[in-house]
Amino acid sequence: MLRAMTLARQWIDIKSALPADWTHLRLTLTTAGDRGAAIAAKHLGPLGPGRSGREFHIHVIRGSHGTTTRTLARALNGIDDARVSATLELVGTEHAPAAAVVEEEAPAAEQWDGLVTTLPADWSDVYGEVELDSSDHLDPAAVALGPVNPTRFGEERVFRFRCARRFGYGAAPEMVRRSLARLDEREIPAQVRILRVLSDTKPVNTQGPVWYVEGKAV
Repeated sequence: MLRAMTLARQWIDIKSALPADWTHLRLTLTTAGDRGAAIAAKHLGPLGPGRSGREFHIHVIRGSHGTTTRTLARALNGIDDARVSATLELVGTEHAPAAAVVEEEAPAAEQWDGLVTTLPADWSDVYGEVELDSSDHLDPAAVALGPVNPTRFGEERVFRFRCARRFGYGAAPEMVRRSLARLDEREIPAQVRILRVLSDTKPVNTQGPVWYVEGKAV
């Protein structure tokens, strides 16, 4: 039985359809049952939503003031992790001149979701990196990213990782996303990039393909 579309995926679809000059959003999140509503209330608490039974009314303000998209994404990830069935609906938007819009970096997990959608349908292996905004975050980021076996790249504020979709060396895509969500939960800003991708690899008596970067196998 297929699971309903996650809230994180619903939010990506909503956000991708927004006009470039949006400044405020009004959203409604509705859970399928009372148990889900109790869990949603816990995770949505920092957003200060209005509530009517199983419906939660959320206001999101773009930029650095009020409830931001980063805060919303963390809450939705938490609800998804609890396997709550729910729907997210855009109720209304407000706009401003483009010059007045304050850009906000998408949460790391959301960046990963967007990058995966750009990959070929038969992709099998990815070599990616996470660049931190500050060296102060290196230690906590290493802990958050531990499950994907990250490696430092030179003296830069960068961790690199491998992802294997079906088999072979590298973390599963779901584990990559969860590890990036842990960065978001710790409020560690980061940029996620896919550096190399292979499609439809079929390892024979090996752990998978090997990339060579600056003379070193990765």
